[in-house]
Amino acid sequence: MRHDPREGDSGAFASKSVARLGGGPGGVVLPTVALPGTRLRLLRPRVAFSRPVYGLAALTVLFAGCLAVVVFATAGPSVLVARSRFAFPGWMAGPLHGVLGHLIKDPNTLNYGLSIVLVAMTVAYGVALASVRLLSMRTIVIAVVALHAVLLLCPPLELTDLFNYLGYARLGALHHLNPYTHVMAVARRDPIYGLTSWHNLHSPYGQAFTLLTYPLALVPVPVAYWVVKVATVLASLGFIALVWRCARQLGRDPRFAVLFVAANPIFLIYALGGFHNDVFMLVPAMAAISLLLDRRDRSAGAVLMLAVAIKFTAVLLLPFLLLAARSTRRRVWLLVGMAVAAIPLAAASFAAFGLSTPNLSDQSSLLTMFSVPNIVGLLLGLGGATPTLLRVASVAVVVVVAVLLRRRVEWLTGAGWSTLALTCSLAWLVPWYIVWLLPLAALGTSIRLRRAALAFTVFLVLTFLPATTMTLTNLGIGLMTTPVDHASAMRQVRLEQQ
Repeated sequence: MRHDPREGDSGAFASKSVARLGGGPGGVVLPTVALPGTRLRLLRPRVAFSRPVYGLAALTVLFAGCLAVVVFATAGPSVLVARSRFAFPGWMAGPLHGVLGHLIKDPNTLNYGLSIVLVAMTVAYGVALASVRLLSMRTIVIAVVALHAVLLLCPPLELTDLFNYLGYARLGALHHLNPYTHVMAVARRDPIYGLTSWHNLHSPYGQAFTLLTYPLALVPVPVAYWVVKVATVLASLGFIALVWRCARQLGRDPRFAVLFVAANPIFLIYALGGFHNDVFMLVPAMAAISLLLDRRDRSAGAVLMLAVAIKFTAVLLLPFLLLAARSTRRRVWLLVGMAVAAIPLAAASFAAFGLSTPNLSDQSSLLTMFSVPNIVGLLLGLGGATPTLLRVASVAVVVVVAVLLRRRVEWLTGAGWSTLALTCSLAWLVPWYIVWLLPLAALGTSIRLRRAALAFTVFLVLTFLPATTMTLTNLGIGLMTTPVDHASAMRQVRLEQQ
């Protein structure tokens, strides 16, 4: 597809005009910024990838990386699939199970192999973004669909969240116990129990999501398992389609926005490959943004309320949607839409669960080794993410939101920085949380936010590589050795205890 520079923005300099020097296809790209009342000002030059083959090669590497992970994960029980050493039936392994035999069984080799694949995919992600102007939308769509299709064939990678969703659904729908006041350990005889992990944790998931999973308890576990997988992949494609739509509404190049989100290696391997429920929150959240851009404010408020009921994180969008609405009338209609949607959602939640709410306190008291508060606490000599430091981090998030609103920054950019601040404040940081940030960074006007999202991606990839933990262990370096870390480890053992 022949590129028209008027078509929109791409890459790190989105929403900027572009001038090319040097005459040839390998010339230097000079992004420019048009400021009101000023002449165009040249920014730092950068060299663009000059041929479509670079972008095609990058997409090929991403697909090959995903395919390699799927093939090795489906081959047999391994460290790639949590609890597979206890049970790994054919319905869980998928249609590629045993196609190439058992392949590699050694956990160290698999962990190093996964680390190499993730690093290669991260490099390919950067190349794809740098050459996005030379890729057609059709090529990008084919790549995104192909990536989703191959990951659909994969069992959930590394974690058991998918089975936890089914465990809580069966606890409520089959055993008639409130998953917000009871734990899965009371239903040890349930066939899903051996595949779950949080046996002594009250459900941390939103009431709307839990209710949506209840019908899955009425079908056999293998059927429910594949329904969740297919639904997650379809929801992810719907989410990507909404990113595309929002980019078009904002006058941005949808190619960059789609690739920024859908080609991210963390999104692919951790979020989509783990079949996490974040995409079910992101679909109504992105729909709220799209509806607001269409000035359908009541509908925007209603679907935002649904996103909050699925995962409370979405509430962070509300102040920035109100900022975007601008007029008092539109803000009122947005709040009316939320109120109207809240009535049936609250009624359904009360009928099913009473006044109980998701258990976010237990999970938020746990630590991951490379969460930002834990690293900061160690650097400051505090012994990691202490309760006081976590409270300071929570206050800092509120301050960031307040400052951004007071300064009236561009609303998608403000929502993105607030989301990044929230993610950095979490003691229990897992890599796929970056998917909350990616669409906001892709659609906002801030170059710095996009760079921050890319830097955070690299940080998460490197710190959560299996090879990183193995290397630190071999060197005798431990980041989870303080009393705070030991207390978190003991709580996690208690919550997971059979």
